[in-house]
Amino acid sequence: MKTYSHPQLDPAGAWDRTYLESLIREDYQRCHPGETLDDLKRRASFSREDRGLLRDWMAVAAARAAAAMRG
Repeated sequence: MKTYSHPQLDPAGAWDRTYLESLIREDYQRCHPGETLDDLKRRASFSREDRGLLRDWMAVAAARAAAAMRG
């Protein structure tokens, strides 16, 4: 069962993951100096906390993509 913060935004479904990551990559790196989104993705594979953080960032990306589609 999926457990996204925002069930109406499925980060693994509607939009291409690469596109979603492009929407948040710069903001993530600005909020976490010296770290990249790829660093977070690697840590998310073994850290529950980082998995949650990545999920939250991807929800932001999905919201941004949805807003862009609405115009």
